[in-house]
Amino acid sequence: MSELVNPVNAQVVSVYPDKIKIIVDDLEDFKVAEESLKVGSYLKIEDNENATLIAVIENFQITVTDSGERTHLIEAFPLGILRGNTFERGGDSLAIPPKEVKPATIEEIRKIYETSIKTEDAFCFSTLSTNPSVKVPVNGNKFFNKHIAVVGSTGSGKSHTLSTLIQKAISEKSGDFSLNNSHIIIFDIHSEYSTAFPDANYIDTSNLVLPYWLLNSEELEEFFLDTEANDHNQRYIFKESVVNNRKDNFTGSEQDKAKIHYDSPLFFDIAEVLKFAQFKNTEMVDTGEVYAASNKEKGGQPKLSQGSLHSKLTNFVNRLENKVNDTRLEFLLGENAKNISFEETLENLISYKSGKQSNVTIIDLSGVPFEVLSITVSLISRLIFEYGYYYKRLRCKKDKSERINNDVPILLVYEEAHKYVPNIDLSKYRSSKKSIERIAKEGRKYGVTLLLASQRPSEISETIFSQCNNFISMRLTNPVDQNYVKKLLPDTLGSLIDKMTSFKQGEALIVGESIVLPSIVQIDRCSPEPSSNDIPYWILWKEEWKNLDIQALKDEWNK
Repeated sequence: MSELVNPVNAQVVSVYPDKIKIIVDDLEDFKVAEESLKVGSYLKIEDNENATLIAVIENFQITVTDSGERTHLIEAFPLGILRGNTFERGGDSLAIPPKEVKPATIEEIRKIYETSIKTEDAFCFSTLSTNPSVKVPVNGNKFFNKHIAVVGSTGSGKSHTLSTLIQKAISEKSGDFSLNNSHIIIFDIHSEYSTAFPDANYIDTSNLVLPYWLLNSEELEEFFLDTEANDHNQRYIFKESVVNNRKDNFTGSEQDKAKIHYDSPLFFDIAEVLKFAQFKNTEMVDTGEVYAASNKEKGGQPKLSQGSLHSKLTNFVNRLENKVNDTRLEFLLGENAKNISFEETLENLISYKSGKQSNVTIIDLSGVPFEVLSITVSLISRLIFEYGYYYKRLRCKKDKSERINNDVPILLVYEEAHKYVPNIDLSKYRSSKKSIERIAKEGRKYGVTLLLASQRPSEISETIFSQCNNFISMRLTNPVDQNYVKKLLPDTLGSLIDKMTSFKQGEALIVGESIVLPSIVQIDRCSPEPSSNDIPYWILWKEEWKNLDIQALKDEWNK
């Protein structure tokens, strides 16, 4: 007696370039024990040529025939072809007549991800959202040597995702040594990450020293001049005194001294610049004449007239005095900033200080006055870019055949990136935008890449955001931000991109060159965690009244 053959339960009924329609007789029979069937589940469509098309479910529909029979229509998005143990992107080779459709097994799903990336290249920080037993690796080289964007609304798990990425990056080693060769600088605007990286080189305004004399001409003018006033007198006097003071403090040869210019990264004394401005603002010039003897008070004395800039630099002088005397700017204009060397500055920023080497440098910007935030970020970013540029030149000089331009590559992490590089053209953001846009365009050639994190991606400079090749998109609730991200992501993602509004905490859509196919994942939990947890208002409000030390608060306020 012959065996009964199970009838085909699901079949392809129509094929589009980016969609497959499948009729299912009975959803209960269609399920497999290893995975519940839902939007986001994986299907396999068998071909005659030992190839399996893998697709992901986008939606379900129920149709009722005239006779009252219910059938289920599934719309799926084709991802690629699984041939043996190899997965290939693209799924436009499906032919009619209808093919048999089954849910993909866990083993087949695992093959898609695990066989697509070589073991030595794999960097894993997440699992498949629909099945946590499937790890989702990315190609570590393609992930870190291209710019990265991490976006998500408040509470989506963005800070934890950043911490997970960095913790895993600094922990993986190819040998038995204490520190690997990872180098990461985090611009921490809310003082969140020190708890997540207890061994990091932690820099805040109490120990941050940035020499103002390393600012370039644009940064100097943005910081010290009223650029909105467009006053040529103050610009001329400032430039002249800076260049002259740099030459006065230079101890090299006369030939080299003659080459010093406005942008030379050499020391000048801002106090002397202020004195020169004060002098020009009160200058009296000898006319070459003398008062007549009949003038009892001034007889015989030379006649003086006001200098050409007399009283015309008052606003400039006042601005300079305010800057020099502002204790909040001690990290930039104080004695330490005058005395620190270029070498010490770079060693501190990239954690190469003797005995204090670290994979992570946290620059806590929470204490930096808002009006100098752009300048601070600009100077640090530009120094790191120029480090990469000159290090590449140094390596090429030593070995012209060297293929790796920078064997000490650096990742710059900009938390709340829209605060440094907003999508608006205001002078107060000009410096940081210019520095970071340059890294976005050219940094990869010199071993300097960006990770931009933001809850408002629509407010980030599009020049910078569009340079990102890897996206981790978490829950986004603002329609403007959703549309902005959709515009920058590939238009072949189908309904995957529409799920961003309903992601759970820690859930994300990963898209980019580093991952075999766009995937919705659950980011691994970091440990230790950043101090970015929500304040439990309701629990705290129910507790007994807490007294405040207003005097201590005032003292901290006025530091």
